[in-house]
Amino acid sequence: MTIWPFKPNTSKQIARIEISGAIGSGTRKAVLAALKTVEEKKFPALLLRIDSPGGTVGDSYEIYSALVRLQAQVKIVASYGNISASGGVFIGMGAPHIVSNPGTVTGSIGVILRGNNLEKLLDKVGVSFQTIKSGAYKDILSFDRELTPPEQEILQSLIDSSYAQFIQIVADSRKIELDQVKTFADGRIFTGEQSLALGMVDRLGSEEDARRWAAELAGLDPEKTKCCNIEERKPLLTRLLQRQMQSLGISAAVDWMQFEAASSGLPLWLYRP
Repeated sequence: MTIWPFKPNTSKQIARIEISGAIGSGTRKAVLAALKTVEEKKFPALLLRIDSPGGTVGDSYEIYSALVRLQAQVKIVASYGNISASGGVFIGMGAPHIVSNPGTVTGSIGVILRGNNLEKLLDKVGVSFQTIKSGAYKDILSFDRELTPPEQEILQSLIDSSYAQFIQIVADSRKIELDQVKTFADGRIFTGEQSLALGMVDRLGSEEDARRWAAELAGLDPEKTKCCNIEERKPLLTRLLQRQMQSLGISAAVDWMQFEAASSGLPLWLYRP
């Protein structure tokens, strides 16, 4: 985490945490550590900047839960950037106050689970696998064969359960009737402006507008209050490698491939265009 050269007067500052890119275990660890710092340093308010298409169910849920616990101590305002969809929306439900850019891509409330079926390719190259298993469904979503109808029912039940959790949290957090949430929680995306009309956000505006609102909620002067970025301090070599990849324009692609590999076969709260 950030190393303080002196003890700052955090009562006069707003903490800022940014969540960007696909949400996985790395994001979860970094954000939970940052939230702990916000709590320990007793910041009066938190500006949570979200620019993410979502990610894994478990990681998104743990961040949301930590935000809900922090609400008792800290005023929290979420600010939606270019995209805050699916798991990004779910995390946003952990903030009592949400500001969205009018053109933000948001929504995509739902769950997706994908697996790779390489059976035909393996047949062409003459490769086959012998599987010994303890139960009929132990190798469900295996890449060397198609799903059976019973397996499809099992996975659909899993998805339905995760979806029910998602929409219930949305209904409770935004104080919208569950049946009303179901009318737009079908995976569709919408703009920030449409999100406001649906009751999914409180205001339209920029990150600066969100900062000013957070300051006001904490009883601070919006003109004088500054943000203190809370972020994980990465090793020097890691930072140098990231800068090099960014200069080559491949950083985002590498991050996405890593996420794809790590989340294969997992239920996802993720917008996948």
